[in-house]
Amino acid sequence: MSENRARAAALAAMSELSEAVLAVTRHLDTSAVLRTILRTARDLVGAQYAALGVPDGAGSFARFLVEGVTDEQWKAIGPLPRQHGMLGVMMQDPHPQRLADITTDPRFGWWPAAHPRLKGFLGVPIRDGQEILGALFMGNTEPVGDGFTEDDEALLKILAAHAAIALTHARLYERERELAITTERARLARELHDAVAQKLFALRLTAQAASSLVDTNPERAREQLAQVGALATEAAAELSTAVGELRTPDLAGDGLAEALRKQVAVIDRARSAHGGPKVTFTNCPSPPLPPTHDQVVLRVAQEALHNALKHSGATRIDVSLEGSAQEGCGKGLGSACGTRLVVKDDGKGFDPEAAGRGLGLVSMRERADSVGGRLTVRTKEGAGTVIELEVPRGR
Repeated sequence: MSENRARAAALAAMSELSEAVLAVTRHLDTSAVLRTILRTARDLVGAQYAALGVPDGAGSFARFLVEGVTDEQWKAIGPLPRQHGMLGVMMQDPHPQRLADITTDPRFGWWPAAHPRLKGFLGVPIRDGQEILGALFMGNTEPVGDGFTEDDEALLKILAAHAAIALTHARLYERERELAITTERARLARELHDAVAQKLFALRLTAQAASSLVDTNPERAREQLAQVGALATEAAAELSTAVGELRTPDLAGDGLAEALRKQVAVIDRARSAHGGPKVTFTNCPSPPLPPTHDQVVLRVAQEALHNALKHSGATRIDVSLEGSAQEGCGKGLGSACGTRLVVKDDGKGFDPEAAGRGLGLVSMRERADSVGGRLTVRTKEGAGTVIELEVPRGR
């Protein structure tokens, strides 16, 4: 009988491991894959608590997923953890850490008051070669006190390898998306250059006409010279705008609203010159966001604008930025609500289920998830599209 139970347990473990592997191969969005891997890891090793952290390069975490902790407990714990104590060790040391009692290890730091009390600890780095992309953390075996085993460590290493694949896929996709944005900006720069060149050509012709009329028709020559001055002013303004607004957005210097305004202005100018849709930007006061949140809002706006310009066939695209607290902000985001971005077009719409990764919806949702935000897509074929992002203020 015990042999049958052992066989059933082994089959169940294989099934859970298979589900985690398939999550990677099916190219689900990265957050969903990591969540599946984390839950599988917790179940397979019998941990009371589990976490998966991905560093942000600034001493904290870009992603920190947890299992075994309620929403109320998580809220009471406070801000996302910094890379201190054993968390910091896991971000630096490429070797697994298996401890019978984490609190007795000299590298242990401290916990917030509301943090669960851990004893047994198992941490395995998520690596791409020698680079540490993140780590899986397990706390307390069930029943508490039994401790994690070598087999647990071996299982966690397998799951960490699949987490590395998911994170590497996400990184490659991000690079492709950034390349697409760079290419689009270069094309817009060429269009603006052409527009300025046309104005300069007109200025030269007008100046030549004025020169030829100086002796025969002074009054007409003065009119032409006045036109030269007006054209020169317009050309200088066009050139200054093109150079200034095609720079990489300076979120730190300009702020989110101004960076978005510049993006919209340059796109509207270039598209209007070539018969494209009208693009507008509206800004209502909204609370300041942490730099990471600002970056997410800007990138989602760029992605949504790129999609609308390339695929929607719209005649108008409206971008707005506003505070979200005044309109039922509590729908899942709690008291930390801060800013709402809306990108709306009157184009042909699309089927979200059929769009897949092609329109960058997965990338936008991952960005929203990385800061605890929410992305909503409202569209149907023939009825335009609304992309709405709500981002909390952060802790």
